[in-house]
Amino acid sequence: MDDCTLPRSRAAGEETSGTESALRYESAGVSIDRGNAWVGVIRSLVERGGKDSRVAGGIGGFSGLFRIGGGKLLAACCDGVGTKLEIAREVGSLRGLGQDLVAMNVNDLVTCGAAPLFFLDYIACGFLDQERYAEVVEDIVNACAASDCVRLGGETAEMPGVYPREGFDLAGFAVGMVEEEHLVDGSGVTSGDLLVALPSSGLHSNGFSLVRKAVEKAGLSLAATPPGLDEPLGQALLRPTRLYVREALAAARTGVVKAMAHITGGGLEENVNRVLGEYRATVDYGAWKRPAVFPLLASLGIAEEEMRRVFNLGAGFVFVVSPGDETHLREALAPFRASAGDLFVLGEVVRQGAA
Repeated sequence: MDDCTLPRSRAAGEETSGTESALRYESAGVSIDRGNAWVGVIRSLVERGGKDSRVAGGIGGFSGLFRIGGGKLLAACCDGVGTKLEIAREVGSLRGLGQDLVAMNVNDLVTCGAAPLFFLDYIACGFLDQERYAEVVEDIVNACAASDCVRLGGETAEMPGVYPREGFDLAGFAVGMVEEEHLVDGSGVTSGDLLVALPSSGLHSNGFSLVRKAVEKAGLSLAATPPGLDEPLGQALLRPTRLYVREALAAARTGVVKAMAHITGGGLEENVNRVLGEYRATVDYGAWKRPAVFPLLASLGIAEEEMRRVFNLGAGFVFVVSPGDETHLREALAPFRASAGDLFVLGEVVRQGAA
């Protein structure tokens, strides 16, 4: 959890439905409430140091913004892959985790309209198996190329005694640039605006502590193909996070996009609300078909409320536009793999307190 990207939510705990106990994020060891309190601590410490005029915006956005003069802003963020790493370890393949790492950063970065410039990675491990981690770095390089930025450098730390021999963690850091006059900051958002989404490729890199608990409790094998899936469970869970950089920047260049949100931990409403200011998102959860992995997880005992609060449910990136500008957005994205036909409207914007 970090102070740029942590979603806001109420506490989670065990909840009963009938005679069965519904699985909750906190029962898997992750407390959103505790994380929110930590962001408050960070905010107070930063504010105690005084406001720096070079910093644009504040704590709570998808990325930090720094004025460098000439009307330009540097945008920067950092993130990791989380306990999805443990699924990869069990499956025996780290392929795709490098893309996850890049995507979790650059997808956050572009929500303000910033074009990624470079990426840095940090790999910490109990034993430096070069062949094993070369897959991760190769995926990082390829994902950076697909995001039109470069892997500028990084650090690999071999830390026996801190990590077990097969244990490791990944962290990434992305830096981009945007003209202040072209900043996408939600300032024009108003009631009635549409929430238009690009699909996710699956779970992306969020909620895996809850996923792992659900799979373990159900006694499912990652190598097996459960009912409802057409591939082994491990493969479905490890599908890499989709990269949205080119589509997001093309959309931003139209000038019709008022705000953008990357749907990470906290789900749709929590993440979209972060860019809406005095407004809030209303989501029609029946407006699209969820990828098969989500109904499967629900069948393992995760309540619908918790599904909505933790996962992207098939919507990975959201644009906020006026109803009359939806066509412009579709036209801007038509040349990409994520064509205009992939877009779907999942809700609208209303004023805080509105029914």
